[in-house]
Amino acid sequence: MLGRLRRWRQRHWRDRSKAERVELQTVVTWYVTTWFFAFAWLMLPLVGGLDHRPLPLALGGSLLVVAALQCADSNRLTRPALDHYLQRARLPARALRTSSVLLGLALALSVALAATGSAGAATARLAIGASLLPFGGPYGVVVPVRVFLRRAALLAILLMAALGLARPDGAGVLATGVMTAFGTLFSLLACRCGAWTLSVIWEAERAREAEARLAVAEERLRFGRDLHDVLGRNLSVISLKSELAVQLAQRGRPEAVEQMIEVQRIARESQREVRDVVRGYREADLGVELAGAQGVLTAAGIDCEVRAETGELATAVQSALAWVVRETTTNVLRHGDATRCAVGLRIRKGHVVLTVENDGVAAPDASGATEAAAAPASVRGSGLAGLRERLAAVDGSLEAGAVGGGRFRVVAEVPLTDSGEPAGRKVGDVTS
Repeated sequence: MLGRLRRWRQRHWRDRSKAERVELQTVVTWYVTTWFFAFAWLMLPLVGGLDHRPLPLALGGSLLVVAALQCADSNRLTRPALDHYLQRARLPARALRTSSVLLGLALALSVALAATGSAGAATARLAIGASLLPFGGPYGVVVPVRVFLRRAALLAILLMAALGLARPDGAGVLATGVMTAFGTLFSLLACRCGAWTLSVIWEAERAREAEARLAVAEERLRFGRDLHDVLGRNLSVISLKSELAVQLAQRGRPEAVEQMIEVQRIARESQREVRDVVRGYREADLGVELAGAQGVLTAAGIDCEVRAETGELATAVQSALAWVVRETTTNVLRHGDATRCAVGLRIRKGHVVLTVENDGVAAPDASGATEAAAAPASVRGSGLAGLRERLAAVDGSLEAGAVGGGRFRVVAEVPLTDSGEPAGRKVGDVTS
């Protein structure tokens, strides 16, 4: 059973985004709340306050059956109503017809219980409140608030009039109005506020996605602009000099050779400049990545502690370690349920060590297999190979794995010379 629960959690929970998790939790809460109030406000009062005669038992049993059908129909409409509110799908008007018919039956049975004296006055009022909640949840999400309040007021007046005719009691009629107002307003606030919260969360999620797409687009524009600046002028010069060389060669002038030599020199210079642009595009800045990791993880609700020793490190070493920080930060956000992450950078004589450790790693299930979400993607797939290739370019190494206590640790180590360059090679020998 525990293994099934873990697999369900992995399939239906871990693979979801945070917004999807909040939505799933909200919908499940609505499902459970509907049945809970039907049990607490209807079944329990009926069991204790219903007369044990054929007519009261028939009315009470019918009311319980209708209430169960109301709860089932409310659960069926919860998702479509929420999608309608979030403007993901339109809910047809006829979708609420069944709920309206069930609400009418439940209210009629409640009034009949009060009119025939089959149950106490308090039991009948609780039955009215329990009948309103399953209908009010989806209905309050679908219709505008003003329409909901106007129709709720009209319903309260009708119920007060019906019970006033059945049992002429001023205090009882007023209590009926109060219970009707409470049931309708409670269902409106509970579901409408939850739906509004979800809409805000999804709007923030879309804003983050748009921001990420804009960042990628800006980086592409920058890269394209740099390439245009580098190649545009040089290609124009190459075109002109090649045309001049052709004309000189047609005239038999020896200067054509000099022009072609110049074309060759410009082409090689363009090739070098393109390499520089690509190298700058692919290299990552260690300081920027450390600050970005702390900011991103903190914004995601993860307590992030960064302890980095500043020192003179070669550009290639900083770039390789920066990629480790970037990849591990992404995995902490996407995998597991981390609440704390510690990033440490230590520079010692002869080597530099980068450590990234986070909690939230799932324990092995009953079969002894660790959940897929426990280990970062970089440890299971091409991400690890890519990081090792970058570290291998500076004679570095990478170790990653669970360390117990639900923690996961990634350690990158790069040997250094006295000058801060990677041991065994010069910085100029490392290409991105």
